[in-house]
Amino acid sequence: MFVRIVKMSFDPSKIEEFLVHFESNKIDIRNFDGCQLLELYRDKYQTNVFFTYSYWDKEESLELYRQSDLFKTVWSQTKPLFNVKPEAWSVEKLESLQ
Repeated sequence: MFVRIVKMSFDPSKIEEFLVHFESNKIDIRNFDGCQLLELYRDKYQTNVFFTYSYWDKEESLELYRQSDLFKTVWSQTKPLFNVKPEAWSVEKLESLQ
């Protein structure tokens, strides 16, 4: 399994706008071919910092998403809201205990 973690920091005045955009796109992102899971987290102490975790069948699935019209739309809505350049990590899930 391929996992993508993205850390995003927003101008505090833009948080609600981000949440509206996320709400309107989350189902389409989650249903994109190869996406197994999409989660959104908010930092407990820095409330303008968010993280997305997305699980993908393989790296190629994520790359197809990143080249899609859906991603271009989501990115064009989200990018102007950042107050710090986002950070992203691509990781392999090795183990999960529940």
